[in-house]
Order: sequence, then structure tokens, then C-alpha cells
Amino acid sequence: MSEQDPNPDDVAAAEPLAEEPDSAATAHDIPMAAHLREAISKDWDPAPPMPHPAPAGIGPYTARRRAALSALFPDRLIVIASGQLTTRANDTEYAFRAASAFTWLTGETADSAVLVLAPSGGGHTATLYLAEYAQPGEPRYFTDRSHAAVWVGNVPSVADTEAVLELAARPLAALPDDLRRHDGARALALRGVDPAVDALLPGAEDDGLTQAIDELRLTKDEWELGRLRFACEATARGFADVARELPNVVGRGDVRGERWLEGTFWRRARLEGNEVGYTSILGAGAHATTLHWWRNHGVVQPGTLLLADMGVETDELYTADVTRTMPVDGTWTAPQLQVYRAVQEAQAAGIAEVKAGADFTAAHKAAMWVLADHLHSWGILPVTAEVSCADDPERPGAGLHRRYTLHSTSHMLGIDVHDCARARKEAYTEGTLAAGYVLTVEPGLYFQPNDLSAPAELRGIGVRIEDDIVVTDGAAENLSALLPRDPDEITEWMRDAQAAPAVP
Repeated sequence: MSEQDPNPDDVAAAEPLAEEPDSAATAHDIPMAAHLREAISKDWDPAPPMPHPAPAGIGPYTARRRAALSALFPDRLIVIASGQLTTRANDTEYAFRAASAFTWLTGETADSAVLVLAPSGGGHTATLYLAEYAQPGEPRYFTDRSHAAVWVGNVPSVADTEAVLELAARPLAALPDDLRRHDGARALALRGVDPAVDALLPGAEDDGLTQAIDELRLTKDEWELGRLRFACEATARGFADVARELPNVVGRGDVRGERWLEGTFWRRARLEGNEVGYTSILGAGAHATTLHWWRNHGVVQPGTLLLADMGVETDELYTADVTRTMPVDGTWTAPQLQVYRAVQEAQAAGIAEVKAGADFTAAHKAAMWVLADHLHSWGILPVTAEVSCADDPERPGAGLHRRYTLHSTSHMLGIDVHDCARARKEAYTEGTLAAGYVLTVEPGLYFQPNDLSAPAELRGIGVRIEDDIVVTDGAAENLSALLPRDPDEITEWMRDAQAAPAVP
């Protein structure tokens, strides 16, 4: 948006036309006279149609998910909203991202949509309610910044959505009357997602609904695994884009190189998917020791490491979550390599523990034992791995390695980067793995630049290696194995990326 003063002759074209401004955000709109409203509504063909973005064949998968939820809550009215646009500042909104539970159950990603599961014959009848954008012939076609086709483009019709998703659909305007037919029913709803839906169901409660959905989501079906594979493949291409750009920012003190690399990956995410699945972490040098380094405003100095934690989110909202650590100028120093090989060994030990029937914490325990053993052998940890990794947290010396490892090794992954967070502990962190679970294995070592307990040559070094792992009835599947982990293979991969032309 330009800061220059507008040409008065262009104001009418630049400003929306409104009958009466109804908020501070629209106070500068030009009023629309009755004769103008009438004239401007004539002589239009329908707005260009918008094909539904969901892939063909998703319907049977979402139907099975709804059936599983239905079985848990017989005779309860279940209402799940996608959410509304969220204001970023004044009259601008954030890009919309639907509630995960809603998309998992429907395949829909539109704002202001609502899924209703109505009790019927011991099961439920599912109906999806969708907002219809203002069309030619309606004054709102020109005045509604958020839901008018001339402002933001058209949306798929209710009929087209019904056909693609294989799910009965109705206009959102019908929702209040349809809900009144269920007065007296004990309603379940995800509260706080959409205030308008909450207002229609003042007596609705969650009553374990969120927990139940998240526990159902722990096991990924074949369709979900396909989306996660694609997310990891696109993420690997995004990492190669970042490696290719490194020579353009290394040693450039006049450039916020971390930002340039963040934008490079974001471009790949927008090209091949919906967005990044979370704010990318691009930590160069000592910034790699800050776990959630989201500022990404640092320069990239020669001789340092880059810790890149990034993931592409697909159009269907499934995200990868991958971390690689690489020498920015293609050469490892001895201290960097010392730390890197310890983390690599720890990750291999963790991945080996990912199998059906294993405790969720098995990968973490295996990885931490390896790191604690290295820390002790380097003279940093004053106790052995057996002591530091003891199950009894009150044992003297237990947990001392955590000063340098900081975080847990795994979390569930799927339609959320930290997936299924509302599942009970006994079904998640204190439970066992089952075929179809997807989790990260991401140990790290972080020597803070001001940590006097670490040798001077290690201070400011941070290394994390993270991959996305599918639990099977046999050997685990590494979805992100396209990206190398061996340090020699990483430098070779960097050289290959930098020698190749940039391609979309």
C-alpha cells in the first residue's frame, strides 16, 4: 500500500461503496445512494465459479472419522465450527486457518462453516453449513470486504461442496432454524471457536468432546499419511532452497540473513501448500541455542551453524516438522562436529525405539541416555548417564543433562504441528504407540553463549536433528528421510543444492 496521497479522481475506485458506515473501520467509505445501488446491481452474469479445493476421494475417510466420533456420543447433538476471520489490525484480518477438529471431520477449510451431527436412529446425520458469498445483483457484492466475491473472489457453491466432500450441505443462513428443531437436545460443542455459534447454543458444553476428537486423531489413516508424506517432500525442497541461498547471505553484515532464508522457505510453502505449518526457526550462530528463535533477524556469519526448523503445511492443513543443522559455509569445525555427531547418534537411538507397543517415552529415554553419556565423557556432566537419566527424579544428580538438552524428544504430528494436544496423558505421553501414529524424534544439544559450565569452544553451538516418523507394525517409516543427516552427506547435499538452478 502506497504512502503517497491519492489522486482525488481515483478515490471512488479505491474505496468501497457503503450505504452507511457502521464502524470505525468503515468510517471513510463513500455512501451509496439508492439510485447508484440500483444501477450498480444490474447487468451482471454470475460471478466466476470457484472449484472446491478438496481432493477427490476424501469423503469416505471423513465419513469414517465422523462415525467414530458418533459412536462415542450417542444421542448427543454435536456442533463443531470452523471459526471466523480474526482481526489483525483495524479492518485487516489474518489469513484464515480452520479449526483442526472441524477440518479433520469434514475436509473443509472455509471460515464461518459449521458441522452439525444430529442424533438419528442410534447414530448421527451429518450436515455441513456454509457461508455463501455475496453475488452480483446484491449491494453486498461491492460493500462486504470479507465475504463478497468482487473483493475476495468467489467460493465454491453449497452444491459443489456437497458433491466433492460427499457430505450433505446447506447455506449457513439455515443454521439457526435447523438448530431450533433440536431444542432440548443435550448439545456438545467446541466452545470458543466461533462466538456466533456459541450464542446459538448457550447451554452447550464440551463434556470431553475435544479430548475424544484428539484421541481419535492419534491414529492417521492412509489418506492422512499421504498428505504428511507430501508435506515432507515439499519441505525437503524448501530446505534445498534455503541451502541454495546461503552463499548470498553468509558474511553479509548488511543483510538480515535469517529473514532472507525464512522468506525463501515461505515461498516454497506457499507454492506447494497452504502456508508454513508454524513460524519457521532460522537460528544462525548462537541463535541456534534459543529453542523458539522466531525473530529471525540475525546476520549469518562465516564459520557458524544454521539450525533450520521448518515445515510446509499442505492445502489440507497437514504439516511437516523437520529440523536440520548445517555449517553455513559448508565446512564443519571440530567442536561443531563433536556436538553434531552426538546428536546424530542420539536421534538414531530414539528412532530405533519407535515401534507399535513401545512406550511413547522410549525414544526420549534412549536419546537422552546417549546425550548424557557424551556429556559425561566430555567432562561437562558431573554424573554418569545412569545417574542423570534415572527414573527417580529425586535421586541426587538426576536430570542434570537437561541443562543442555532442554526439551522432550518427541511430540505427535499431523494436522497440527503439536498434534492431539488435548488427549489424556494415559493415551499420549504416558501411553504406548500404535500403528498409524506419527511423531517427531528431535533430540538436541544447546550450549548457551553465557553458560560457564560448558567449555568455551562449545558455547554458542546449538544442534537439533528432527524427523517425522510413522509407527508401523514393523520398522518405523521416516517421512523426512529425503534430507540427509550424516554430516558428510549434508555438506555434499549443500554443494549440490548450490550448484543447481532455482526452480519452482
